[in-house]
Amino acid sequence: MSSPTPAFEPVRITVVDSEACHFCEDAHRALTALAANYPLAVDTVAVRSEAGQALMARHRAPMSPLVLLEGTFFSSGRLPRRKLEKLLKCRYGDAPSTAAAARGANHG
Repeated sequence: MSSPTPAFEPVRITVVDSEACHFCEDAHRALTALAANYPLAVDTVAVRSEAGQALMARHRAPMSPLVLLEGTFFSSGRLPRRKLEKLLKCRYGDAPSTAAAARGANHG
């Protein structure tokens, strides 16, 4: 019998990005901001790499950045921040600060 996934296990996000791409830079800024409040594990793959080309083709992404959540297509192009934040709120509740959780773990 497998145990349920812990509520605060990080969401694995893969960003396939391109050089000099303002949507890519914006996505990384948004993910950095969200990571302050939600447990995220972000992997970046260059669109020009073999893995990046394979992901773009597999998900038929018309433009960068391609964003995958747990390996599933989430968006291509400008990152829909509100949609992502809503999904994270559904999974974790209202912004459980990982920094606060870490501080709480240090008090003993």
